[in-house]
Amino acid sequence: MISSKSDFGTRLLLTALIASWSFTLAAESAPQQKSNGTAVVPASHRRARPASDPWWKHAVIYEIYPRSFQDSNGDGVGDLNGITSRLDYLQTLGVDAIWITPCYPSPQIDFGYDISNYEAIDPQYGTMADFDRLLAEARKRNIRIVMDFVVNHTSDKHPWFVASESSKTNPRRDWYVWRDGKVPGAPPAGQPPNNWESYFGHSAWQYDPRTSQYYYHKFYIQQPDLNWENPKVKAAMYGVARFWLNKGVAGFRLDAVNTLYEDPGLTDEGVVNGPDGKPLINAYGDVKLDDSRTSFQPKVHDVLKDLRRITDSYAGQRVLIGETYISSIEGLRVMYGKHNDELELPMDMQIGTINKMDVGTFRRRIDEAETQLDGAQPLLVFDNHDNPRWDRYGQGVLGNGVYNKDIGRVIAAVLFATRGTAMMYYGDEIGMKTTPPLRQEDVKDPIGKIGWPNEKGRDGERTPMQWNATANAGFTKSTSPWLPVPPSYRLTNVQAEVDDHASMLNWYRQLIELRRTNTALHSGDNVMVNTTDNNVLSWIRVAPDKSAVLVVCNFTDQPQKVAFDLTAQGYKKQPASTLMKTPGSSDPASLDAVDLPAFGVYIGQLQR
Repeated sequence: MISSKSDFGTRLLLTALIASWSFTLAAESAPQQKSNGTAVVPASHRRARPASDPWWKHAVIYEIYPRSFQDSNGDGVGDLNGITSRLDYLQTLGVDAIWITPCYPSPQIDFGYDISNYEAIDPQYGTMADFDRLLAEARKRNIRIVMDFVVNHTSDKHPWFVASESSKTNPRRDWYVWRDGKVPGAPPAGQPPNNWESYFGHSAWQYDPRTSQYYYHKFYIQQPDLNWENPKVKAAMYGVARFWLNKGVAGFRLDAVNTLYEDPGLTDEGVVNGPDGKPLINAYGDVKLDDSRTSFQPKVHDVLKDLRRITDSYAGQRVLIGETYISSIEGLRVMYGKHNDELELPMDMQIGTINKMDVGTFRRRIDEAETQLDGAQPLLVFDNHDNPRWDRYGQGVLGNGVYNKDIGRVIAAVLFATRGTAMMYYGDEIGMKTTPPLRQEDVKDPIGKIGWPNEKGRDGERTPMQWNATANAGFTKSTSPWLPVPPSYRLTNVQAEVDDHASMLNWYRQLIELRRTNTALHSGDNVMVNTTDNNVLSWIRVAPDKSAVLVVCNFTDQPQKVAFDLTAQGYKKQPASTLMKTPGSSDPASLDAVDLPAFGVYIGQLQR
């Protein structure tokens, strides 16, 4: 349903969107029906989700940064009513759940990740009544709401911390991590307890002259870490979880969950050296440390088990998603729990941080996620509000982004056609680009203010959603959006891509529909094929009934011809039944000769 505050142009956009996609869906009743080089889904391969599967196992989760998605009241900042007004768009795209980054009251030092009240809505985003309406309207469309739960720290304006810093004897003093300095006194004469660093630059210890102690902050100074050793902190935070679960949210994305605990002995962290044996220096000018004493401490798993017991006690298959930047498949496997009793979906960033079109690395990391998680469900993540958008893969390839859209189709195929839950970021589906500020004075993100020019901050991946070619891309009626709308909006926007069958938007829509309706892509195993090919990444998805789909992705800027012999797996050399292909591709006459254009993708149903 369109919000009463939506303009007439939005209604026209939605009408066109539904009409365009309804045409495409109608065409799917005919096998091999094609439009401008993109094949649609044969009805014979459709399949509904088994009732026994939890909803999140095959879900498409769409991250929304509320400040940047849709402004409904003209103040230049996106809000909850704006999200509600766009639910029909999300439903038509095929989204199963939306993850909303923090919309709680906050001083906005870290744009919501510094929370001053966990059980309310920040007025700039709306009211609790607005949230309840969003929840209800999403439910009508079978879209679930996943909340961002910031478990590691609060704002320094949270009443808990205000009390904690007031005196050493305050009952909430030990709700946070306070310690004496290694050398007494204020800096620079005094020294902090150890060498630990903030992720956002410099010492992780802030001196408080009122009590002559330091408090610990793994992130900004204004984000003091909670003391999870304190049972009262646990009880309070578990109460927050129950508050939102009682409202009906589908679960939580747990922010910075790996940093909940620190080494109680305050042991210094190790220095990371480069190949020349000299210490590496980060973007803030600090010596790089190994995080061994401030991340992934054993007691983190106790909290995850507690939270899992809480979510499991509610009906509706609530889910726990973890922000888990982990560099090995072994480390990722641990986050599920020995008995699959911790996170259902740790975020697998290993593939998304490759940052180059490297077939061998993609193949290895995808295969690890598919085969070395003890059968658990992978969750691949390529980008989000903290990382540059996937156009980073196209930088440096023949002229700085010439093949961005083609590479975007490859990335989308990897995301949606491998086995796993898929998480995408708003604007990915239309090909929005990372657009960092050009001048330090334009930076909004404090990271960029601290680290400029080596670190320009995260504004570039947080620019407003590009809905149409009107002023400010249809994001706001204000002349001053909170972040500038990139010039690319004139061509890259939802309205421009709705009727273009070769657009990124329709590529995403059809991929999402295909994974929902095709037996093999919905629930099949993932098997890598042609594993010695250094130019083309290929795999088959094999369903329990042995139906199978072949996915072929050219990772180079040159045309490639690929041959497949899958007779050992029980599949004929006859041509596959084309399901999808990138523009400029042709249907292969046989599996002996599959031709792909530069960064081309082919997806076909195998014959038995």
